[in-house]
This record gives sequence, structure tokens and C-alpha cells, in this order.
Amino acid sequence: MEKSVRIFRSFEQADESDSKADAQLTPQERIELVIRLREQRHPGSSEQPMERVIRVRRLGED
Repeated sequence: MEKSVRIFRSFEQADESDSKADAQLTPQERIELVIRLREQRHPGSSEQPMERVIRVRRLGED
């Protein structure tokens, strides 16, 4: 992943930009990001398999 610096006039603009960037990630990129963040937080955790969890929710449910 390429590192970059962006400057915004407000937190709202920064949040909107982050949301757009996150939405453009492929499913594989999202998984790789989770694995990388998990390894940073818990070194050595990449040797342990991640538990697979899925929930089906109706639109509009919180």
C-alpha cells in the first residue's frame, strides 16, 4: 500500500475522502488490510487462523 499525505480544510472533508477510498478497496485488499493491522496489534498472530464469522442482516437493521 502506498503511503501518502493529504491536507483537508475540515474533518468532514477528510472523513468523506477516507470513506470514498475505503469503498474503492477490493475485497482482497480489505482482507489484506485486516491481516496487516492484526499483525501490527498482535505480533505473531498471522500464524493463527482467523475465525470465520458471517451474519446475514436485513437492510436497515442496526
